[in-house]
Amino acid sequence: MRTTRDRIRHAISFEIIGLLLVTPLGALAFGMPLHDIGVVVLGSATIATAWNYLYNLLFDRFMAWRFGSTRKTVVVRVVHALLFEGGLLVALAPFIAWYLGVDLWHALIMDISFALFYLGYAFVFNWVYDVVFPVPTAAEA
Repeated sequence: MRTTRDRIRHAISFEIIGLLLVTPLGALAFGMPLHDIGVVVLGSATIATAWNYLYNLLFDRFMAWRFGSTRKTVVVRVVHALLFEGGLLVALAPFIAWYLGVDLWHALIMDISFALFYLGYAFVFNWVYDVVFPVPTAAEA
């Protein structure tokens, strides 16, 4: 199992590297100024963090109220993830449209593009992180 220090290093490095990659790639892909995409990326990360907290709080409260437990089956986890991402798209598209002065359709396409980038990025980052910083065995811990 990873230590708290390792988990903090993982989270911070994931966010910093992700921001450093997605900002110039987004500016290039959408033909927009680096500064504007940077603001959108930072704003989106802030909104996503707040949504993560609020969504998980509400989801767990609903689970406890409806089912008497917050234990999640595989099906519930899939529903949880889909609703989270759908809610995040709904929350971010208006912000992107407003800040960049684009219509909602364009903002939604940008939002989906960022989400797809982070899906692939998370896969590669975590794989590389596990190679560079292997999980200690039980004997090493």
